[in-house]
Amino acid sequence: MSEGNGRPSKITIIAWSGDLDRIWPTLILATTAVASGMQATVFFTFWGLFALVKPEYARKTGSNWMQRMLAIYNPGSVGKAKLSKMNFAGIGPKMLSKLARDYKTPHPTELLEMARDMGVNLVPCQMTMDMLGLKREHLLDGLPEPIGAATALLEMKEADIQLFI
Repeated sequence: MSEGNGRPSKITIIAWSGDLDRIWPTLILATTAVASGMQATVFFTFWGLFALVKPEYARKTGSNWMQRMLAIYNPGSVGKAKLSKMNFAGIGPKMLSKLARDYKTPHPTELLEMARDMGVNLVPCQMTMDMLGLKREHLLDGLPEPIGAATALLEMKEADIQLFI
């Protein structure tokens, strides 16, 4: 899709939650947008940023006791995300994953890889990284430089579609 001015349409999504049922549609929308000829940026902030944490660093980040405690209670990485509702003591994500397999819907771990391969701009929030004690080496390889809120707002201002998921 492109606008009348010849440039591709653009979507910017703010991913503030690391819950499986929020990260999943975020990645579906971003990959669908790129597959449709749009440019897509996802700005990962607060709990959403943990979707970009490498699995080997899940629950192991932070340099002080508060950061470490927050990391321990956050599953970290998209593959370990919980549901915001109907988590059913951890069975909910497994049920949803099985339904996704049965209906040939990619899991967020696959969607995240697809998004990277397709050119979705997956951007970490610098302020959240600082506040929660996350370092670049804790995040997936190949991500762009982290940005702050001011740059994220400029990104949203230039987008045709802005979503907060």
